This record gives sequence, structure tokens and C-alpha cells, in this order.
Amino acid sequence: MSGGYTLVETSWTGRALDYDGSQLRSHFIREETGLDCDAVIAFAGACDVRGDSLVDLEDAETGSTIISSSMLHFIGEHFQCPLREANFRLRLFVSIIMETVVKLAGGAGAGGAGLERKGDDLYIAGRKLTVAITTSSATSSVFHCGVNIDPAGAPVPAIGLEELGIDHVELAEAVLERYGEECASVEIAIRKVRGV
Repeated sequence: MSGGYTLVETSWTGRALDYDGSQLRSHFIREETGLDCDAVIAFAGACDVRGDSLVDLEDAETGSTIISSSMLHFIGEHFQCPLREANFRLRLFVSIIMETVVKLAGGAGAGGAGLERKGDDLYIAGRKLTVAITTSSATSSVFHCGVNIDPAGAPVPAIGLEELGIDHVELAEAVLERYGEECASVEIAIRKVRGV
């Protein structure tokens, strides 16, 4: 964007960190990276979310768990962002992941065959590739989106990036860059129109 203004900061941390749900909170990104603005970060590690750590009320009420031996995690935080907008942002984010997976897998006819988005989740031939949730804090909206690398232990039929032959770091960096560009593009679109 002109003027050196960045609407959303992004960062691949390169750090191994397991996700248990406690990271889905305001200012986690600031604590991890020092970024004190709207931001999305990525890291890799296991996933094990259960009990009181489940934000999805339906999952909590049915005693569901979210488990994966290795997952690419994205944590996002947008300040002054209502929850409805945050849900649309998350679906845009997941759509970017979908497009990037297809590209890195060599097209829809290769590893991306059968890839489809249902809400904020991605599936390949009925096997779950991602998990995602967004919620609000007192100061912001936050989201977690996880992409299976190796889904061992998952309580549902699942697939991971290893099986698709996709490097998770390459995916993370491409998705973060594209999301930042989309957010900047929206800002430009807002600023360039005349009111009617």
C-alpha cells in the first residue's frame, strides 16, 4: 500500500508450538511476536483441544475433541472488528488456503482433487483438512485456523499436507502474504470510492 501503511501484519514464526485452545485470546500475537496491531501469525505443532478449551458450543456440548499429531496453525486478531465481519474474514482466509493448496498440489486434477469448502472448513474427498473458529474478546475478534500436516489421532476422517506432498512452511508463507494483500486491497477499495 502507498505511504508504507500496512493494514495487517503477518508472520511465520518458525517456532514449534502446540495448540490447546489457550492461544485463542486477545494479545497472544503481541506476547509471541511483539506485533501490537491487526495481525495473523503462523506456527506448527500438535493440536489437542477439549473440554473447557472448546470455543464452539456445539462441540463442547457433544464432548467433541480436536486432535492432530501435527498441524499448521494460524492465529489472527483484528481490533474493532465485530464478530460477523470476523466470520467473513475467516471464510476469506480459508478460501485463500483452498486456492493455495490447489496451486501447490499441482492443480485441482492432482492433490487438490475433490477439495471443497463447507463454511470455514476444507475437505478432500470427505476427509477433513482444516479446523477453524473465530470468537470475540473484550478488545478484538480472534481466529484460529489449523491445517493438518499429519492428522494422526484425529477423531474424524482427516487428511494432511504430508499426504498431499505440500510443504507447510511454503503454504504458510503464501497464505499470509495473500491475506495481507487482500486486506490492503479492501482498504484501497474503501478509500477510492465516492459516496452517493
